Amino acid sequence: MKKTYFVGATLALLTVISCGKRQQSADNKPQAYPTTIVSTGSAELVATYPATIRGREDIEIRPRIDGFIENIYIDEGSAVKQGQILFKINSPQAEQAVTSAEAAVTSAEAQLATAELNVSRIKPLADKGIISAVQLDAYINARNSAYAACEQAKAQLKNAKATLSWTSVVSPVDGYVGAVSYRKGSLVNNQNVLTTVANTTSIFAYFSLNEKELVSFLNDLEGSTQAEKLKNAPDVTLTLADGTVYPYKGRIETITGVLNIMTGSANFRAEFANREGMLRSGTSGTLSIPKAYTDVIIIPQIATFAQQDKVLVYVVEDGAATQRIIKVTPTPDGQMYIVHSGLKVGERIVSGGVATLANGTKIAIE
Repeated sequence: MKKTYFVGATLALLTVISCGKRQQSADNKPQAYPTTIVSTGSAELVATYPATIRGREDIEIRPRIDGFIENIYIDEGSAVKQGQILFKINSPQAEQAVTSAEAAVTSAEAQLATAELNVSRIKPLADKGIISAVQLDAYINARNSAYAACEQAKAQLKNAKATLSWTSVVSPVDGYVGAVSYRKGSLVNNQNVLTTVANTTSIFAYFSLNEKELVSFLNDLEGSTQAEKLKNAPDVTLTLADGTVYPYKGRIETITGVLNIMTGSANFRAEFANREGMLRSGTSGTLSIPKAYTDVIIIPQIATFAQQDKVLVYVVEDGAATQRIIKVTPTPDGQMYIVHSGLKVGERIVSGGVATLANGTKIAIE
């Protein structure tokens, strides 16, 4: 009876040992991970810069004459046409100048008429030899002098009327009125800015790139001169302050020739059409410049992980996952990376579950 019990226990122990060996063998089998072969593709990156919007023409409206504001014909933000009256200036001096000039013209015309009458009266006498030719010449000279004085008086009257016309302050362009700085009754002169008129049929977006970005931007464009490069620059997109993407694309037109010493940056100007008048001078936004890449290595971001300030990926080599540092740029969708260095086409990388791996871990390929 005891012998039978001993044999049964031995068999049970052997069974447990055998199962443990099988479990240990199963645990040592490499875990399978999804992988992908590194290949090339195309992608587009977008660089964004803060931009300030200005009208094609932002014109300060100043009076050309001293006086009091008699009338204001516009309101802030209103649309105006070229030649439309904005302000009326009351200038007594200008009115008096016209009155004086008109009187001077009347006097000069009378003197000219008298001089011509004298010439007409003396000439027959001179022709008959009753008076000398010298006397006739004196009257002719007096007539010519009176004619010149009359023309001068007329010119002064014309100038006086032109000055009086300055009492009507008109818009030099089509556009929109800015803030109106003065009200009726204010005493103003040519040092005072009454308002501004912004021509916004098209608008300019101003932004800047630092020296490194400028060099990279120009190197990526075709052309031997800056002008040629700008012609080949891609269209740019404007995003308004509320996040709305402006429906019309813009073109980069100019780059300042000198870098700003204080900021080390170059100023750019891009032009946008403003057909519906959505854009106003003085507002802000974000300008986006696309940059196309072709035949570059692109990998999913889930295949990478970060250590400090570095991005790493697991490369499958001899059945093991080996860490490798790569240099990347994220795509705008936040899903992929463009790889600039660290990987080669045809290599296999782990494309999922990288958080559970350690350097040198043996893996199986799914």
